[in-house]
Amino acid sequence: MNPYYHYENDLIRNGSCTYVYAPMTYQPDSTRENNNWVKGQATWTEGGEVTKCNIPWSDLQYMTTAVSEDSPYECGEMLKVKFPSTGREILVKVVDTVGGYPQHRLNLHRQAFLALGADLDFGIIDIEIMASPELEEEEFGKYLIEVLQVAYPRYEVTDYEFVGEEEISIERRRETYEFIVESDEERVKVRGRVEYNPQTNRVISFDLEEVELNNS
Repeated sequence: MNPYYHYENDLIRNGSCTYVYAPMTYQPDSTRENNNWVKGQATWTEGGEVTKCNIPWSDLQYMTTAVSEDSPYECGEMLKVKFPSTGREILVKVVDTVGGYPQHRLNLHRQAFLALGADLDFGIIDIEIMASPELEEEEFGKYLIEVLQVAYPRYEVTDYEFVGEEEISIERRRETYEFIVESDEERVKVRGRVEYNPQTNRVISFDLEEVELNNS
């Protein structure tokens, strides 16, 4: 895999493939407070063509979930999900709601359920859930996760960290993040940088670069 991806003028080039992205404006919700792990349960679904959030189940390479109609989690929100039995963690996006579920039961897409290392025959598993307030509050964290799922199609994003931001000029600002992406074979750390115009919130460029993973 090519360890370096670069975006400029709405294009991602990965080998012979070119992916087109429209400029993105994202308004973070600064009212959310930090959350701790909450015990819950998860079932799985194949999803459907229509969702109540108007976000497709295929978003983020099917790392998606439905939540209870009484859930504290909202459409488009990123959730961190842990399956203690395997120790696996994934990030999923809320794309739908389902009636009759307890507040902290997720209906994960089949692919997300499998990514936790769960057997589909289990039907329902005990999990832990944490909203991702750091990711929600930082300007382009969610955007880079979507890019990572294109750049690493057989990997799941399992963790992230906001590194910092830098003002380059009045019309140019850079934000830096670090992510962990995992497959069955390896665990990779990726540093992502986004440069954007703070006056319009339009992306100017971004890049992804694999960096050394400290396993200590």
